[in-house]
Amino acid sequence: MVIQKEKKSLEEYLKEEIGDVRTLRRHEVYIVALIGIFWAVYQLALPSFLIIDTTTERAVHLAFAMALVFLLNPCLKKSRKHLLFLNISNRIPIIDYIFAALGACTALYLFLDYEGIAMRMGAPLARDMAAGVILVILLLEATRRVIGPALSIIALLFTAYAFSGPYMPDLFAFKGVSLTKYISNITLSTEGIYGVPLGVSASIVYLFVCFGALLDKAGAGKFFTDLALSILGRFKGGAAKAAVVASGATGIVSGSSIANIVTTGPFTIPLMKKIGYPSKKAAATEVAASTDGQLMPPIMGAAAFIIAEYVNVPYLEVVKSAAIPALASYFGLFCITHLEASKLGIRGLPPEDLPSFWGTLKNGIHYLLPLGVLLHQLVYLRHSPELAAYRSIQILILVIFYQEIRRAVMEKRGLAPALKESFSVIINGLIQGSKNMMSVALACGSAGIIVGVVNMGIGGMIAGWVESLSGGNIFLLLLITALASLIIGMGLPTTATYIVMASLTAPIIVEVGSLYGFIIPIMAAHLFCFYFGILADDTPPVGLAAYAASAIAESKPIPTGIQGFLYDIRTSCIAFLFVFNPELILHDINSWPQALLIFGMCLIGMSAFESFAQGWCLVRVKWFEIPFFLGAWFILFHPGGIASVFKVDPRNKYYFFILGLFVYGIVLFIQVLRKRASEGHIGSMDSKMKSRKKIARKDYTML
Repeated sequence: MVIQKEKKSLEEYLKEEIGDVRTLRRHEVYIVALIGIFWAVYQLALPSFLIIDTTTERAVHLAFAMALVFLLNPCLKKSRKHLLFLNISNRIPIIDYIFAALGACTALYLFLDYEGIAMRMGAPLARDMAAGVILVILLLEATRRVIGPALSIIALLFTAYAFSGPYMPDLFAFKGVSLTKYISNITLSTEGIYGVPLGVSASIVYLFVCFGALLDKAGAGKFFTDLALSILGRFKGGAAKAAVVASGATGIVSGSSIANIVTTGPFTIPLMKKIGYPSKKAAATEVAASTDGQLMPPIMGAAAFIIAEYVNVPYLEVVKSAAIPALASYFGLFCITHLEASKLGIRGLPPEDLPSFWGTLKNGIHYLLPLGVLLHQLVYLRHSPELAAYRSIQILILVIFYQEIRRAVMEKRGLAPALKESFSVIINGLIQGSKNMMSVALACGSAGIIVGVVNMGIGGMIAGWVESLSGGNIFLLLLITALASLIIGMGLPTTATYIVMASLTAPIIVEVGSLYGFIIPIMAAHLFCFYFGILADDTPPVGLAAYAASAIAESKPIPTGIQGFLYDIRTSCIAFLFVFNPELILHDINSWPQALLIFGMCLIGMSAFESFAQGWCLVRVKWFEIPFFLGAWFILFHPGGIASVFKVDPRNKYYFFILGLFVYGIVLFIQVLRKRASEGHIGSMDSKMKSRKKIARKDYTML
């Protein structure tokens, strides 16, 4: 009974993540499927042959999302005795058909009367106002249904403050806005709901989410997991190391912590438990690996594309900036799995539990082709992200046909069933991609309300409050931003958390830093907000990623979340460091040798930090060794900081690489001596025991 309950809970987490809660009747399944397919076809047409203006593109995108949400999600997910009509989950009630149609029509209103609205900008008609009010209400309700109440409540609080500003105490007083100005900015222009976040969602994010859904339906998730196990499974703690690599590979295209856990966790978590990892640590390892999947270039979830728009740089600049921190973070988690295995005495998986490397590669190497095309299009040909994703989807569709025809030939089936199965995989992938996009599109739309209100004049006041609260101290400002991101992110998806925090605090971080002599690139400030938005996924007590993993591992969610958060401390430290050492994000670094040197220093420094954090290196860490580990970590991650302490010319700061290695070498030497002493002590104890046994046997023989 317990196992069934846990499995059901896992399914519920996945359904809530993709917003697919209702059990539909046959004709309702067809209605939803048609909407999902039409949405996918529309999005695939944009980078190929359909030429429309950006406002129309965003309006149609939002209309599809609104329609799907009301059809798939009941008003209340939990039953209420006197409100059963709001919790209809076995069919679509008439009221939700009405909401779906009304939501789609109001979302399309800006497109349907675009010329008229443009001509009377700032002086909307009564029907403009009515459409705008209905759109805001339905958008916030749709957002509440698919991602919970937090974002809708925050948007309502900002809206309430915009109207009540003149009546607030002097400290919080604001000139306020009229209903006419609010509706004009939020619903009848591209300053609010139809702003940059929704534009990025419509033009770029959908294609990457669709690409990930098609890959998943084709079976790429299991391929990545089996390939990682075949390579790493035999080593110490191999199942955990394979989980890190598999989750990183899956996270490249999934962009969702929970979806990542549900894809790889059912394979990796039981194997980790089998070789000796406690349930809590097995689940926490998967949580940390899946959460950080959004850090991995080249895709990095939806927020990375919005960063490129906000910072006004090519997307490849975001990838370049995120590469070293993401790889260092994953290397740190790899070190954690090794150190945990050393502490617990865990070995690798037995050979019989390992998939064949060559067999796995042979049966799944075709999954690497669309990923290779994506990287080639983005990095080498420098095509736009949407065009790169579109062409990768084209190749993936051909790969799906190849896979099913090859499977039919091997199983000696006909060509017709293979083609039928191919179309089934593609259609299911397109529908799933549309379902996966609902939460992203609505989060971007609702976050646009907050951004629009901030741009009405509140932003300057909030900046003043935050600056006053931090006392002009950049360290305290970063800490406030990090804590706010973690708290807000408990109830929001990563994209929404990033949009809210970046709109409020990223410019302040740069401004306050410059006032006190810290030159902080705007990219570093935005990535800082992005990183802590991601870390909120495993922050207790909410941390939905921890709940999903604990459902698989049969562990307690809160302890799992705490353990996952402790594993992710390394990521938060990296975020703080690249603010003060922008070279970690390759700011103004265009030399490959210099970039590789920085990368190498980061990896060595991260291994030193994890030895401190886990309290184990070759043997258990003693208190007097901690300063050596922390010193080596800081020197290797921020040589410029050490150079300023010793008044060394910043151009010579990389010579401190040698100092960092020396400090790390000292503590490693101490660890080696302690390990040999420990092994010698154990060996002498074993020899004494053996000699005592010989004497005992001798005495017994004499008797």
